[in-house]
Amino acid sequence: MSKAELARKAGVSPLTIDRIENGKECRMETKRKIILALGYSLEDKDKIFADL
Repeated sequence: MSKAELARKAGVSPLTIDRIENGKECRMETKRKIILALGYSLEDKDKIFADL
């Protein structure tokens, strides 16, 4: 999935995806949106955001 597609599915900007990939902090709500957009459950959050 491209960054643009993930951003669209999650309802966030592509810049937000770039910032997160570069290790910047984000709100818990943003993480929730991304986890669900990737097709994971919220219980899988540590698999997606292990380093954050």
